Amino acid sequence: MSYHIVNIDSPQCSLSCPDGQLVCKTVAAEKRLPLEDVAAIIITSFSASIHSSLLVQAAKQGVALVLCETFKPVSLVLPANRSTDTLLTRAQIRLAPAILAQLWQKTVDAKCQNQFALANQIAPDDPVLKRLQGIAFGRQSHKEATCAKLFWMILARTIPANDFMRGRFQGGLNNLLNYGYAVLLSTVLQKLFGVGLDPTFGISHVTRERSAPLAYDLMEPFRPCVDWRVFQWVRQHPNSKDWLVSKEFRKWVTAFPLEKITYGGYRLETRNCIEGVARSFRRAALTDRTALYKPWTSRSSKWAG
Repeated sequence: MSYHIVNIDSPQCSLSCPDGQLVCKTVAAEKRLPLEDVAAIIITSFSASIHSSLLVQAAKQGVALVLCETFKPVSLVLPANRSTDTLLTRAQIRLAPAILAQLWQKTVDAKCQNQFALANQIAPDDPVLKRLQGIAFGRQSHKEATCAKLFWMILARTIPANDFMRGRFQGGLNNLLNYGYAVLLSTVLQKLFGVGLDPTFGISHVTRERSAPLAYDLMEPFRPCVDWRVFQWVRQHPNSKDWLVSKEFRKWVTAFPLEKITYGGYRLETRNCIEGVARSFRRAALTDRTALYKPWTSRSSKWAG
């Protein structure tokens, strides 16, 4: 079973795959790892040479490659085998607007409830928490945006730097969050391809060229897993000068898919929970039965770590 998330950050290295082994050669050393034990490879090296055999074997093993530029993921190389199922793809395309709306509402509800659970764990005495809870478990329109605003307001109060503002291009702590979300997206895409779902056809995010709307949709309830991981890092490194996408941080944050969470009554690694959610969505899409779709929710405010 694959479980390693491998980071390649040597300034100059060569990557290949002889005899089923992921081999990383540098001037100083050579390291090997069975490719079947690898879940994903994140390449941040600015001068890595990748042999075509690795691309082929990684595709066969279902291993995703995340290519980065200055530590920012710019490309995801995913396996094509078993990537789509004709009947399933047709079912995805033909989902009625009412069904899509119900699926998205369940996704949003799960995300908002998970944000509340995390906020309650981090700042149980925050005066805004009760309002966040009411909206997260309520039926208000546009609840996703409102919950996000309150969630980041609460988290900002617990962070040493009081000028934090959540924004994709704001820099600082946002770079840590964005890197974590990229790892999450890679994990979700692996599972979607693994169960035959075409990520091109989403339920809310707009379909456009070179995008994966379904992955963006289904990853939403898991974002607090990344937020929690990053929060722990910040708590251990209170000086904002240390909030860089460093080698140590990458090693820390890329381990979150291996953290145990509860899903369907079982304690599973986060990545296996994501697979369970993808399979439930697959069943719902094939049958038009939204009740079969089971997005992950943290029913308890107890978070690991």
